[in-house]
Amino acid sequence: MKPSSALTALRPRIAVIYGTRPEAIKCAPLIKAIEAHPGLDVTVVVTGQHPEMVNEVHRIFEIHPDHDLALMEPGQPLGRLSGRVTVAITEVLRQFRPDIVVVHGDTSSSTAAALAAFSEGIPVVHLEAGLRSHDLRNPFPEEGNRRMTAAITSLHLCPTELARQNLLAERIPLNNIAVTGNTVVDALLTTATNTDTPDNRALRSALDSGLRVVLLTLHRRESWGKPMEAVASAVRQIVDAVPDIVVLCPMHPNPAVRATLTERLGAHERILLAEPLAYRDLVAALKHTYLVLTDSGGIQEEAPTFGVPVLVLRDTTERPEAIEAGCARLTGTAPVSVFADATRLLLDENAYRAMAHAGNPYGDGHAAARAVAAIAELVGVGKRLPDYEVKTPADRVKPLHV
Repeated sequence: MKPSSALTALRPRIAVIYGTRPEAIKCAPLIKAIEAHPGLDVTVVVTGQHPEMVNEVHRIFEIHPDHDLALMEPGQPLGRLSGRVTVAITEVLRQFRPDIVVVHGDTSSSTAAALAAFSEGIPVVHLEAGLRSHDLRNPFPEEGNRRMTAAITSLHLCPTELARQNLLAERIPLNNIAVTGNTVVDALLTTATNTDTPDNRALRSALDSGLRVVLLTLHRRESWGKPMEAVASAVRQIVDAVPDIVVLCPMHPNPAVRATLTERLGAHERILLAEPLAYRDLVAALKHTYLVLTDSGGIQEEAPTFGVPVLVLRDTTERPEAIEAGCARLTGTAPVSVFADATRLLLDENAYRAMAHAGNPYGDGHAAARAVAAIAELVGVGKRLPDYEVKTPADRVKPLHV
């Protein structure tokens, strides 16, 4: 937050609200850009779902939240979380009356924060707007959250042209949309230069093994149960079929996820189950990983920056740009598909290189600058920058370290 003074009191105040680590990572570059803007002031409000992991992001980017609502309760239903966030955010907004509220993405807490702002008559800016799977149940509840947030948003900050087209198809006015690229690329490029000594023991073991590292992450609700069991079965087959790989599997804190992965993947010398990776360690893992298998939305955007092919362990994705670019493949969770796609990339160098060199369609590291310029225009203290464009494959950002 900028120092309080008579001058800052005259600046439009932008409240940035988030609670999970992915939100913190993607909001961090925007917060720093707002802090650096001479015509804007920023207030950071944290809802508190992932306190330890979010605090690590704050330390990396030197962010000092103004309000920490600490709303996390183990096992609380989504409806209860949404209700508590709406009430708490409403109280905070009434205290300091920001000119704009920025929310990110598709969590239930971000939609609740947007609703609180809308109910108070405060314009909402949606960072990472326009993503669509076109299936309300997959991913759940994220797809519904995205659509609800869009309906009450004044400025939609889209990561890609496809995201803009999704909003235009929903009759969102063109002037209310800016294409910025994804701020996750800004965050990655900022962090990538300081990841030489990982803290996570399993990650260090994987990197020191001399084997090719395969990063496996699974956490989404639609992956729980049989889909996760199917993927785990395929992973064991892959490790047995390819002797020069080690699988690193950071486990989500959810007890159901951990129980399944421990039961199905434990006791194999080349499958390393790990605690969740700190953000710096995740970036280090991506820099040195040969292949990613994931149901994570964020990793679909992050891995192409380092030229790492991604197999998406889902039946649909709201991030088809990577599929179309060729740096990711929609594999699903059927064991035969997971095994076939993974072994092809691990054993066929030409197939691997085609994906590794496809380029990153998600950003060039300047998304936050475009986003803050669009916000400044909205409040009358600046003008927008040209939109982020990827017109041809040659326009994609070349991957690092390939």
